[in-house]
Amino acid sequence: MADASLGPQYPSYDEDEATFALFLREHTILTTDASLDDEETFLEPTEAGKQLLRRTSCYPSHLQRIKNRHSYGDNSSTFIIEVPLSELVSWDAVRGSELAARATKNGMRYQELFCKVIDSVLSSMDVTATASGNRARDSIDVLSEQRRAAQDARNAEREAGVAGGGEDANGPLGGGGLENDAANLGAGTGGAGGATEDLPPLLMRRYELRVLPLKRPGVFPPFDKQYREAKSVDTSLPGSFAAYTASIPELSLRQIRSNSMGQLVTLRGMIVRASDVKPACLVATYTCDACGCEIYQVVQNKREFMPQRLCPVEECRRASKGGDTLHLQTRGSKFIKFQELRCQELPNQVPMGHVPRSMSVHCRGELTRLATPGDVVTIDGVFLPQRVAESGYRAMKAGLVSTSFLEAQNIVIHKKSYEEDASDYLTEEEKEKMDLEIHNIAHGDDPVGTLSAAIAPEIFGHEDIKRALLLQLVGGCTRKLPDGMRIRGDINICLMGDPGVAKSQLLKHVASIAPRGVYTTGKGSSGVGLTAAITKDVTTGELALEGGALVLADRGICAIDEFDKMDEADRTAIHEVMEQQTVSVAKAGIVATLNARSAVLAAANPLYGRYNRRKSLSENINLPNSLLSRFDLMFLILDIADVDRDMSLARHVTFVHQNEGVGANKDNLNAALAGEDDDEEEEGFGVGGNAQSHDDERQNTVTSNVLREYISRARKHQPVVPADVAPYIVEAYVTLRSQGTPTGGRTKNGDQTVMTARQLLSILRLSQALARLRFSDYVAREDVDEAIRLTHMSKSSLLDEDNDPRGDSSKRKWGGEDVTSRIYNIIKDYAAASRSDEVEVKLAEAMVLRKGFTQQQLQHCLEEYQSLSVIQLNATGTRIMLSN
Repeated sequence: MADASLGPQYPSYDEDEATFALFLREHTILTTDASLDDEETFLEPTEAGKQLLRRTSCYPSHLQRIKNRHSYGDNSSTFIIEVPLSELVSWDAVRGSELAARATKNGMRYQELFCKVIDSVLSSMDVTATASGNRARDSIDVLSEQRRAAQDARNAEREAGVAGGGEDANGPLGGGGLENDAANLGAGTGGAGGATEDLPPLLMRRYELRVLPLKRPGVFPPFDKQYREAKSVDTSLPGSFAAYTASIPELSLRQIRSNSMGQLVTLRGMIVRASDVKPACLVATYTCDACGCEIYQVVQNKREFMPQRLCPVEECRRASKGGDTLHLQTRGSKFIKFQELRCQELPNQVPMGHVPRSMSVHCRGELTRLATPGDVVTIDGVFLPQRVAESGYRAMKAGLVSTSFLEAQNIVIHKKSYEEDASDYLTEEEKEKMDLEIHNIAHGDDPVGTLSAAIAPEIFGHEDIKRALLLQLVGGCTRKLPDGMRIRGDINICLMGDPGVAKSQLLKHVASIAPRGVYTTGKGSSGVGLTAAITKDVTTGELALEGGALVLADRGICAIDEFDKMDEADRTAIHEVMEQQTVSVAKAGIVATLNARSAVLAAANPLYGRYNRRKSLSENINLPNSLLSRFDLMFLILDIADVDRDMSLARHVTFVHQNEGVGANKDNLNAALAGEDDDEEEEGFGVGGNAQSHDDERQNTVTSNVLREYISRARKHQPVVPADVAPYIVEAYVTLRSQGTPTGGRTKNGDQTVMTARQLLSILRLSQALARLRFSDYVAREDVDEAIRLTHMSKSSLLDEDNDPRGDSSKRKWGGEDVTSRIYNIIKDYAAASRSDEVEVKLAEAMVLRKGFTQQQLQHCLEEYQSLSVIQLNATGTRIMLSN
């Protein structure tokens, strides 16, 4: 036989109980609460000028409140006791670290051990009077007193020999202890092995014990007033959610293996399904008809159990001759709230080409009703196996195969999509570098252009579309009015056009940048796949509600490709989502409303393969006007043959393939695009045909991480429209409204391009997004002008591009004029209408921007016509004077 010292060292549970009991008595925490001053509170030495810190005992006062049933202000009768393992380590670096390591590896066993110690501590305490008075006794107290009195009477009779001297049916271990609870959990289906006469401590527990992993701080009393160092805890989260700290290693479902079985792990994922909250039985109480005894059966953490039929009392068995005398008493039993969640991997955790994995999460007590489908959560729990079925055909068919689930100990709800700061994962040097980079972008010449160039830099052109996608990532401000009305703040964009213009690539890139981006296709998603579906719950066999793609993308972006390929019945479900941002379901007796606060980015192809310029827009795309009006911006991208633009596009694509990306060598890229002449840059301002400017080093300076961090900081601002800008917006909207369709009066596109009240809200949302990008809390006139310019570009792409069979509609509409002549005619027409030879530069700039031109094109026009002596500028450059 081998030496015992060489074998495995098993833990001593008695020593661990003594260690944890000592921890409950001795552990102290730092607090800044002055109301805790008593004889057991000591001031902690601090530096001069800092707030006073007090070191007070941690658990005794909290346990005394539980004994007195003195709640903390809420109406809940359940107290929560948190045991952060990091507090064990801080209490004793040796004994506490060893106990924390063993509790991490054997979670459920040590949770029961901690409960046993707490029960013994509470039983040794006396009830004390409180200022607010103790809570009145309830039915459980009355029943427990009667049970204890009857139990004491039976024990006295047995000791006196009245009962015939029968041996205790509970065995030498006795009842109510940890060992007896464990024996009851593994009891058989018959006999007295699964029942006991003694009152189980689980029946009288009025608290929930939660074991938190290392580095996870507690948030419930007494840890809610604990002093911690800066940035060690996120105080913005509510008290019912544990603080999220970046130092805790979070695992994906693929990283949880068989060696984690029984251990305390931290899982991060997305909730895709939540069952109804059901009562789960913890202790089943029976009443014997023959002897009147109450029998208790502990069925904790069991999905199903066989009810007891035979009374364990020996004389009762002999008298009843094996008959069924036990009847389940629901009033005397103990139930707890139970809910099963389905947690799925996040999109960024799934390898390319793999199917996302999911796992069941069991929530009990106060952990229920915290998470809803679509929430991104971080769950601390014990990874446990579960039999497919306890008995029957399913158990025989499954054999030795078991499923796995997570017994939740703590749930962190990530309410906002952009709440995670990338700086939490960086070192101090990297944080300073990122702060400097964001500061340079924000105070640069064109922050919007710099950031938009980082969206899909490998895709050539589409500058205005990328600007619009950047504004969609930032979003506007959602307004909640006092009467309960909610005004949408998310921006919806639709991309329509010929195949091969990189619509799908733009959609996938935006979905990858957004923290809660979901990419799907219209043909592969039915109505229930996009909104919500009714599924059968495996646990209870009842119907449960499961969220679709739009619900999972709550507070994010849902990119829908092949939008025109959807069935008409499925497309109607999106109408409510795009305006009210909710999903109303009335199926199979379930009437519910789910949040779908997501921005929709859709891409649609023409009905005839390529865009037919001889037909209207609605005939080409096959989308109803009621759906198109819900999009804030609609861009029509056409693949038009142009020698100069095709040359630049081909050079860009070949450069990307040669250097494996745009950021490989920016000097070579500038050299490759040097063949572009200035005329192309002037005339190619239209959507889909615009050439990249020569400022291509912007594409190399902004990475995806910097872009996410910039958007995260920008979304923290809530800009409002000041009083001096509101009349300007009203005047601009009325002017655009009065213009209607362009000269020519053709309305074959119908209501899709007419300025409506929804477009006014779109301009406000775009202006708020532009103000956010400036880190401003107020909307400026420049933001309104840029929003109107993007709206005009969206309208002009729908109106102009399909008027000329050769695709040269802009020149046809303006009589063959170029960009410079068009800008000059706008200024000249305004001067003739106002009967003046002078026009202010700011007024001319506002008019030109509203027509869809840029400030650079206006400056080029002024310089060219000034060199021809057609116009003149005053000495300060603020007024334009036209010569006769």
